[in-house]
Amino acid sequence: MTTADRPDHPKAKERFNEEGATFAVRGADKPDLDAGVAAIRNVLKTLPARPGVYRMQDARGDVLYVGKAKVLKNRVTSYTQVTKLPKRLQRMVSQTRSMTIVTTRTEAEALLLEAQLIKRFRPAYNVLLRDDKSFPFILLREDHAFPQVRKHRGARRSKGQYYGPFASAGSVTNTLNALQKLFLLRSCTDSFFANRTRPCLLYQIRRCSAPCVDRIGKEDYAELVADAKLFLAGKSTGVQAKLGQQMAAAAEKQDFELAAVYRDRLRALTYIQGSQTVHAEGLGDADIFALACTAGQICIQAFFIRGGQNWGHRSFFPAHTADVPEAEVLTGFLMQFYEEVPPPRRLLLDRDLPEASLVAEALTERAGRKVEIERPQRGARRKLMEQAKRNAEEALDRQMAESTTQGRLLKELTETFDLPEVPQRIEVYDNSHIMGTNATGAMIVAGPEGFRKNSYRKFNIKSAQTDDDFGMMREVLTRRFARLGKEDPDRDQGDWPGLVLIDGGRGQLNAALEILEEQGIEDVPIVGVAKGPHHGREGREVFHLPGGRELTLPVNSPLLFYLQRLRDEAHRFAIGTHRAKRAKSLTTSSLDEVPGIGPSRKRALLMHFGTARAVKSAALEDLERAPGISSAMARQLYDYFHPRG
Repeated sequence: MTTADRPDHPKAKERFNEEGATFAVRGADKPDLDAGVAAIRNVLKTLPARPGVYRMQDARGDVLYVGKAKVLKNRVTSYTQVTKLPKRLQRMVSQTRSMTIVTTRTEAEALLLEAQLIKRFRPAYNVLLRDDKSFPFILLREDHAFPQVRKHRGARRSKGQYYGPFASAGSVTNTLNALQKLFLLRSCTDSFFANRTRPCLLYQIRRCSAPCVDRIGKEDYAELVADAKLFLAGKSTGVQAKLGQQMAAAAEKQDFELAAVYRDRLRALTYIQGSQTVHAEGLGDADIFALACTAGQICIQAFFIRGGQNWGHRSFFPAHTADVPEAEVLTGFLMQFYEEVPPPRRLLLDRDLPEASLVAEALTERAGRKVEIERPQRGARRKLMEQAKRNAEEALDRQMAESTTQGRLLKELTETFDLPEVPQRIEVYDNSHIMGTNATGAMIVAGPEGFRKNSYRKFNIKSAQTDDDFGMMREVLTRRFARLGKEDPDRDQGDWPGLVLIDGGRGQLNAALEILEEQGIEDVPIVGVAKGPHHGREGREVFHLPGGRELTLPVNSPLLFYLQRLRDEAHRFAIGTHRAKRAKSLTTSSLDEVPGIGPSRKRALLMHFGTARAVKSAALEDLERAPGISSAMARQLYDYFHPRG
């Protein structure tokens, strides 16, 4: 198959969309089972007996389900035999009013495209990978004479080698610390590197070889980079032997300071090898998946092994798994998981998949090399799988216990605040600024499953009076609910809150109520959380409700602890957002916006005038006398800051 024929290629997507449009047929809008079956039968009239992907859509065109088939006509026909369908699929058929068909050349192509479309549309009847945060990688850049090693998330556009995925940011940090101790590679940015005149602190504590000030040559640094690559590829034994030889040679020459450096690096390597909680020597690159299921809830535990080293593990709790066979859940999970993450050479699973060969073929096509799927039966791999299985069961037990506790708390919350129903989405708002500067607003989201960090939002305050807390809250809520009203006017996408918590007292609550009233929203419950008369003491919070009501909770109340945790998380997120904005503002100035002023001229102007404000108020003659600034550039600068009316 050529590159353009791959389902994830842009040209292929265009071709698929064109084909799909050919088979989109609208049915009746009556919401019943007969209307759904009629819509499907209309599609069957023109459906080819080829592999492909089908999308079922409701009367509004929203995607209900995405499926793939080896023979489209046979698979779609099965949906018209409603008595043989489980209740879940009968409900789906009753809502179906149209279908879109995309044909592919192979079933593996269809499987890849199915995962792509599920990730895009997130249909209500598909198993969904709930945790869609990008995984961290380690990037060893290769576009610089002295390669930099750093943490990386997102699209892999930089030139270099990527190692991952890691289960968490903590796993990456631990490995980066190991790389610094072992191989003394730089982690600083190119601009920091270019402007150093003496070594930084990392050199002093033996975490960097200071190539920025020529404490190491290119060849010796390249040797360190090569050793780091061997380590990341799992060949740490060779690195260990080499370090031992170098330490012995330095000691023989009585260069005991250098020998001590090699000794410390050896100790770091030995510690890392001994700290592995999962021992996977000889396994190479592999991902291990085990599934646990209790009372209809499913947890999938993943271990990431690269070069025989454990790069962390993570628990996943897929959504929409009720009445779905476990093997089907795992298959859907794997295809969505590897939609963004490159698959390793080997997958170890705790069960056989009916479509294991098809999944392996699809992942091989995506990776551009062979991917094998196996179920370990004995030996070290079987022990690894049993460990993953135990982790899955324990994680599911913890999740269910937390869900039960969370459910009780939400029920008590509903009764305490007299809410119309148990909130499935709670939004908490807070603001942060220093004397009106770098003002930001923050929204965090929580639900029955805990914090939903992928739904958090930050707001850059644009109004003039940013030292006015009421004004800041007004702007944040106005922007939030105006957008919500446009994007989900029917409130059926799950984005409308069942409760809004405002960090503030009576004044902030009244301002929030006024904002919602202006937008015609009267049914979103709002509560203000304020510190009580004993300012700053936990447990003395006062909760302000509409109508002037106030209440406090017992200092040992679990509900109070829960509400404090929500407020503290909003405060943490607001402070973090504010600090990031402030740090960015410290490295920028009004000179950055002037056309033709690059880093060198900016530096020269600041060295000459002292501050950007002094440059802005300088006379034309003063600008012309600045080093490196021509008469034409001085005139351009002056005209930029003093536009003629």
